[in-house]
Amino acid sequence: MNELDLKQKKLFDDIRHVDENGYEYWLARELQGVLQYAKWENFHKVIKTAQIACKISQQQVSDHFPDLRKMVDIGSGAKRSQIDYKLTRYACYLIVMNGDPRKEVIALGQTYFAVKTRQQELAELYNVLSEDEKRLFIRGDVKQKNMLLAEAAHKAGIITNQEYATFQDAGYRGLYGGMTARDIAEHKGLAQGEEILDWMGGEELAANLFRITQTEAKMRREGTSTPAEANAAHYQVGRAVRETIAELGGTMPEELPTPEKSIRELEAEQRKQLGAPSQTPKKKA
Repeated sequence: MNELDLKQKKLFDDIRHVDENGYEYWLARELQGVLQYAKWENFHKVIKTAQIACKISQQQVSDHFPDLRKMVDIGSGAKRSQIDYKLTRYACYLIVMNGDPRKEVIALGQTYFAVKTRQQELAELYNVLSEDEKRLFIRGDVKQKNMLLAEAAHKAGIITNQEYATFQDAGYRGLYGGMTARDIAEHKGLAQGEEILDWMGGEELAANLFRITQTEAKMRREGTSTPAEANAAHYQVGRAVRETIAELGGTMPEELPTPEKSIRELEAEQRKQLGAPSQTPKKKA
């Protein structure tokens, strides 16, 4: 076992528990610290997203995320109830798969808790998922990979919001035949501020996921170091994905139908089913 393997094993082994029946588990508030989440509120959002993924994978959420309540001191002899979760290895796996991939510790956790790879999970589940479930599944991957792409762009000198918007538009222009993010939003009939990725069907999301992952890989492989090079790489990959779709006789992404509900609405529905409070999502204009 190499040094990295030992490091990750000790990190998560140190907070591993075994119950009276011999089953291993981890406590969410201990895992929060190891995964370097300073605020419970932020980590709890990741847990809720992981619970949605658990439900989509046709597992019982209550089996993998049973909640615990305990009284904690808040000073002057007063106490309050605090929620925690008794997490199975699979629950921990889903949590790290929905964490911030830019953190080294998240990558360590993904290796440690991987009961099966994401690719295997997709292969087993994809054919039985509904269209909305496919959208939720792929959108989670898109969010993670977009973080890595943003980091690659930053390393290439893309700093301001306007520079990043230009970089994103380069990829969209390649994939959507010259259309910018604003053009796509208008084409879909979205209200200002709505995220276009939240209004894509499974096929369209999959095309964009390929654009994102291949651009990040190309920039890392080629050592892209300037905004101009980054924009060119993003456009080239987007256009190559479009050309591949055309060669396969597929439908161009801008011609694919816009779903009736956004990802935010679907997530809100899932949280409601899980008994978690959620904010009212924005409506499509």
